[in-house]
Amino acid sequence: MIEVTNLTKCYGDIKAVDNISFTVETGEILGFLGPNGAGKSTTMNMITGYISSTSGTVTIDGSEILEDPKATKSKIGYLPEIPPLYIDMTVRKYLEFMFDLKGVKLPKKEHINEVMRLVHITDKADRIIKNLSKGYRQRVGFAQALIGNPQVLILDEPTVGLDPSQIIEIRKLIKSLGKKHTVILSSHVLSEISATCDRIIVINEGKIVADAKTDELSVVSSGRQKLSLIVEGTASSIIAELENIPAVQKVTKKQEMGENTAKYTVFYEQGADIRREVFNAMARNNTPILDMQSGNETLEDMFLKLTSGSYAKGGKR
Repeated sequence: MIEVTNLTKCYGDIKAVDNISFTVETGEILGFLGPNGAGKSTTMNMITGYISSTSGTVTIDGSEILEDPKATKSKIGYLPEIPPLYIDMTVRKYLEFMFDLKGVKLPKKEHINEVMRLVHITDKADRIIKNLSKGYRQRVGFAQALIGNPQVLILDEPTVGLDPSQIIEIRKLIKSLGKKHTVILSSHVLSEISATCDRIIVINEGKIVADAKTDELSVVSSGRQKLSLIVEGTASSIIAELENIPAVQKVTKKQEMGENTAKYTVFYEQGADIRREVFNAMARNNTPILDMQSGNETLEDMFLKLTSGSYAKGGKR
């Protein structure tokens, strides 16, 4: 559905976005994650055609954004970080205005009523927008993005500034919209991405540093998995037995948990499952396992690793 190829944006000598490529499949909710200034909004603006790229292409359902902007933009619903609202209009009048502005050919009244129903603002239809809460203004912004039933929704920081209850409501809305639309969601809020998206792309300093399914990202970022164990017995013999397992890369003793008992972390190859071998090795060694848990990196660990240290190239975007 969406194909981004070698996309680059330069401002003088600064590369805000540096030769990135990715695809988004129909019906997928993609999270675009990165620290402030990483290049997220610049990328979103190029995908929507709001700004032009220095080089590279964005193709949506076969239409390239710069070669055929009218056809391509008609397939996109865009909600920028600050919703583009005319606050002195009522909700219905504003949506009617956006309907006419987009040149939508659907039955006007029925379509607007359906969009308001989807985002739960039907009871606010005759309210002036400036008198609405921030959460309801955000819903009106979603409604304008949905006018015309676009195939693709681009949402830039859609929950910024909302209170916790409003954030939960907007998350549910995004998940429901993902059933009928392809969605790209930009955010620097980790919980937002993990709770909403099927897949995550991490961008840092204008470059993609990770691209994986949400539940696989911590493994991809580290290139290995880990297992946490609490084992009773002599540390040296426990470590030696664990290190003899073929897929094991490293074993560390983390902390004492009691007399002759300690916690260990076992790092092993991505894609392997060593639990049975660990159990058998400890049984042979007569060192009983008191606890065994998968211990892959949290999303916070992954984010910090990917956006700092060896991944950081210097300079802000």
